[in-house]
Amino acid sequence: MSSADQPYIDPSEIALEGSAVERFNNPRHAFWMGMRDAAGAPAMVLFAGMVGFGAMGKTNGFDVWFTTFTSFFMFALPGQVVLLEMAITGSSVIAIALAVTLTSTRFITMTVTLFPQFAKKDRNRSLYASVHLLAMTAWAISMREFHAIETRHRLAYFVGLGLLCWLISIPGTILGFYLAGMVPPAVTLGLVFINPLFFLLTFTEVKPWINRIAILMGCIFGPIFFVIDRDTSLLAAGLIGGTLAYFIDRKLLRKRAGVIG
Repeated sequence: MSSADQPYIDPSEIALEGSAVERFNNPRHAFWMGMRDAAGAPAMVLFAGMVGFGAMGKTNGFDVWFTTFTSFFMFALPGQVVLLEMAITGSSVIAIALAVTLTSTRFITMTVTLFPQFAKKDRNRSLYASVHLLAMTAWAISMREFHAIETRHRLAYFVGLGLLCWLISIPGTILGFYLAGMVPPAVTLGLVFINPLFFLLTFTEVKPWINRIAILMGCIFGPIFFVIDRDTSLLAAGLIGGTLAYFIDRKLLRKRAGVIG
């Protein structure tokens, strides 16, 4: 039977592994455990990235209010960096809005892969507020952990995880702004890229092999397309690498028992 003929399976109804059914006692417990999981390496890495961004804002002539407001209202480090870079070059508001929107298209796939795993009763209009907490780090950790979390507690866990990551970005940005000039520029730029690196390392732990293949394809095609045209390299590498990873998964891996799952 082809994949097109197979019945639809609600992601939230997939059975949990092992004894995960009793992982959390109630939604409040799940919320605080989400915060606890975020309080370690995820928060520290995100904090370091925002410190680098805050320093970047000051060294390029932006005030602390504008720099910090981007972390509060956008909470998307790649989009924030693009916003500052295009504002520095004097780009029009429309061009800046379009560029930032394009950098944020990743949230579409992140949303459609993560949010259907919540319980049906939680999939309502209130998710419009929760989606602001969706960042690379929170998404990668949730995708890694949801298979072992009760469906009814997944939203509470995600909110706890994402909320702390969001809140920690504000003081990180402010600290970086006032520390600007105290550290070499190379260190400042390095801090900005810590968060994407941590995301990649976390994402390799997500179970399906297609995720690891997609990362490998990105590592291969990213430098190639950067040499060809650096302005479109990220988009081209993601489109072609992701498409190849999809076909490798659909046409090869899923035909081999024991590879997926």
